[in-house]
Amino acid sequence: MTSSENIFSRLEKVGRAGEDAVLVIILGSMILLAAAQIVMRNMFNFGFIWSDEVLRMLVLWIALAGAVSASRSDKHINVAVLDRFLPEKLRKAVKILLHLFTAGICGVVTWHSVKFVQTSREFGDLLMGGVPAWLPQLILPLGFGLICYRYSLFVIEGLVGFNKGPSAR
Repeated sequence: MTSSENIFSRLEKVGRAGEDAVLVIILGSMILLAAAQIVMRNMFNFGFIWSDEVLRMLVLWIALAGAVSASRSDKHINVAVLDRFLPEKLRKAVKILLHLFTAGICGVVTWHSVKFVQTSREFGDLLMGGVPAWLPQLILPLGFGLICYRYSLFVIEGLVGFNKGPSAR
C-alpha cells in the first residue's frame, strides 16, 4: 500500500466514524428530547415550546445523514429485477448508468436546495423562536451534495473497472 493509499484509507475511516457519530448524536438527541417532553407534559404539565419543531428538523437531519451513510457503500434502495438475467458486462454497464443517473438527480436536488436555502436566508425565515431557518436547512445541499459526490466516484470507479475487463474487482 502506497503512502497516498494509506492516507485515503485513513481519511475514509475518519469519514465513516464521523458519519456514524452524527447518526448516533442525532438519534440520541431525538430520543432524549422526546422522552423529556413526554415526562414534562405528563408529570409537570409543561414542556418546551420549541421541542416539536426541533424534533421535526432532527427527523430531516437523520434521514439525510442516513442517506449519506447508505451511499458510502452503495446500499440505497433499488429494484434489481434484471440483474439476474443480464450478462456480466451488460450488468456493469447498467450499474454505471444507474450511478450516473443517481449522481445527476442528486446534483439537481443539490442545486435547487442551495437556491432554497439562499431564498430562506434572504427572506429572514426564523425557526424555534429566533434561529435563522437557513442554518438547519443547510443539511439539504450538504447531504445531497455528498451523495452526488459519492455516486460520481462510483461512476468513475465503474468506468475504470469496466475498461479493465471482467477480472477487475
